[in-house]
Amino acid sequence: MEAVTTVMQQVQVSEAVLEKHVYSVWALPPEDVRVKVKKLMEGLRSEFGGPQFEPHVTVVGAIRLTEAEALDRLKKACDTVKPYSATVEKVDCGTFYYQCVYLLLHPTTEVVEASAHCCSHFGYNRTGTYMPHLSLLYGDLTDEEKKKAQEKAYILDEGICSLSFPISHLALCKTDTEDKSCKSWEKVEEYSLQP
Repeated sequence: MEAVTTVMQQVQVSEAVLEKHVYSVWALPPEDVRVKVKKLMEGLRSEFGGPQFEPHVTVVGAIRLTEAEALDRLKKACDTVKPYSATVEKVDCGTFYYQCVYLLLHPTTEVVEASAHCCSHFGYNRTGTYMPHLSLLYGDLTDEEKKKAQEKAYILDEGICSLSFPISHLALCKTDTEDKSCKSWEKVEEYSLQP
């Protein structure tokens, strides 16, 4: 009976290792920018609702992999991606939950190429042009509410459109897109990009 229990435990462990989850790769702003953006996000959430999440720029969208596969692919991608800069173009609004109100970033060559490089390592096929952005608010708001949130962002931080920051860290995050509360989202691993 003990041998059967041990075999069953080994099978459960093996299944857990092989279980696939939804992962994304995020570019993480430096701490001073995170603090600034979190304050802006909190101000918007206090008026418009929505879940709390960490400031980030999605580099690779949601893809289903095992954790080992995802970690291996991120490590290989980070071996050849150099640190780069991101600059805010404007506060903008999108058409779906995860792109409700965001900071649109200039799609410079280095920003777009970093994403393309990582996507190729992950086998991720983007379904359109990469739109680098840092979300401020997730939600299903009306167009009028989005416009008000956009205006509120400028009121809360008048200088937000002059924001420019280095990207020197990429993170692998478990991001179940079915969880709109974002409570199950977690950072799995963070890598420093080497110059």
